[in-house]
Amino acid sequence: MNRLNEIEATREDEAARAGWLYYVGGMTQDQIAAELGVSRQRAQRLVSRAVSEGLVRVRIEHKISACLELEAALRRRFDLQTVRVAPSLGEGGDSARATAPLAATVLERILARPEPQVLAFGTGRSLSAMVEEVMQPPANAHKIVSLIGNIAPDGSASFYDVIMRMADKLRLPHYPMMVPVISETAEERAMFDRLKPVQAVQKLAQSADVTFLGVGQMGDDAPLYKDGFITLAELRELQRAGAVGELVGSVYDAQGQLVHTPVMARIGNYRMAAQRTDPVIGIAAGATKVAAIRGALTGKLLNGLVTDEETARSLTQES
Repeated sequence: MNRLNEIEATREDEAARAGWLYYVGGMTQDQIAAELGVSRQRAQRLVSRAVSEGLVRVRIEHKISACLELEAALRRRFDLQTVRVAPSLGEGGDSARATAPLAATVLERILARPEPQVLAFGTGRSLSAMVEEVMQPPANAHKIVSLIGNIAPDGSASFYDVIMRMADKLRLPHYPMMVPVISETAEERAMFDRLKPVQAVQKLAQSADVTFLGVGQMGDDAPLYKDGFITLAELRELQRAGAVGELVGSVYDAQGQLVHTPVMARIGNYRMAAQRTDPVIGIAAGATKVAAIRGALTGKLLNGLVTDEETARSLTQES
């Protein structure tokens, strides 16, 4: 280890110790400063670093009544199997960070099952944040499978790939969807679908015991467009067709009905079907995603949801 790495490791150790003293030891920042032999300001920075870099995980065990009421309202309105509502982080807060701890607890319950499970995953920031919060190791050798390709037109992989992060963290057998997110033509997409490894992954995805999905909006900030998978012209084509949201590349309208345009025939994904009986849980929050979440719930593309207070309140109001 070179000198710079040694210094960074020492700083990280110091931050972890400060976080432990604050959250577990119940010490004040003045007491931490005295214990570590640093200034109060440095103690404060160390505690902040411990949280921001994930060295300390904070979860609230108390059931906040306002969140419970929203969970009940969402369950009644959309006939959901699973609903968890996290406290909002306020204006400017990161919605993915708000939902991640709750989503992780839902996933950890699945991982704790003694019988082998097949877990299917989409992609995106919310799911990536969930993976970072998972602390409980699996009780068995579950399988995890991807529902969408992860290869961009330039050959690069998505920064928010979930299945590889999950496999690396939990050491589980994983089955990536080894196709481009979007092919040049529908014929090329069909060629990939005929490959035996792709068919095997599609079959495994169909048998999933539980599915976790991010929900993409279809405004001008649509992930499919922002991440370079479709052009602005193709986004406008989808918007004209009534698109409000997408689940692993399956684009749908306000009623949750899939939108069919030429670009959709080129996307390499597992085609989401409505009204599945096994849990299909969306992890999403934020004002820009409300229409997309509502459409997925209305069309029964999802039967579970993890979101935050503000989003839940908007969903329970009449559209």
